[in-house]
Amino acid sequence: MSEESDYEQVTGETCPVCHEKQLTLTEARKEVPYFGVCYLFSMDCSACSYHKADVESEEQHEPAKYTYVLKDEEGLKVRVVKSSNATVKIGMIGSIEPGETANGYITNIEGVLNRLKNQVDHLKNAAQDEGDAATAKKAKNHLKKLQRALWGQDELKIVLSDPTGNSAIISPDVEKKKL
Repeated sequence: MSEESDYEQVTGETCPVCHEKQLTLTEARKEVPYFGVCYLFSMDCSACSYHKADVESEEQHEPAKYTYVLKDEEGLKVRVVKSSNATVKIGMIGSIEPGETANGYITNIEGVLNRLKNQVDHLKNAAQDEGDAATAKKAKNHLKKLQRALWGQDELKIVLSDPTGNSAIISPDVEKKKL
């Protein structure tokens, strides 16, 4: 299955953070099999490295909660569409929350796990720098669990909830419920 993509870009806009005229606005139209057409929007500033991205579905989908259990390496390929309004909970390890700094994206389960892995690694390093051994140890254990899941050695439950309906986990093995 192929994915179609249309792309538009505007450069030289004023950044909302540093106010330099180095902001690039991008809009891409992407066909996601079994979900429909999505629009990806992003803002990137080359002066201050500000980045904001989101995803919106062309069709209106109902608010939903998706539950997927990653059982093996093949499950890492499962497609994920996540808007900035979605919450992703990954086992007992952590979550990706909506909010002012949240981003939307189209990826797969592996991409979502790697994003959380980067966040947990950052927290571990911060805890080590602050001398918080207990938090650093907990983060290290979470990183091990994430790595075992990425190697297909551990099962991991992933729950994605989106009140806007602009998100989904696309797999025949997903459990979908109305929010």
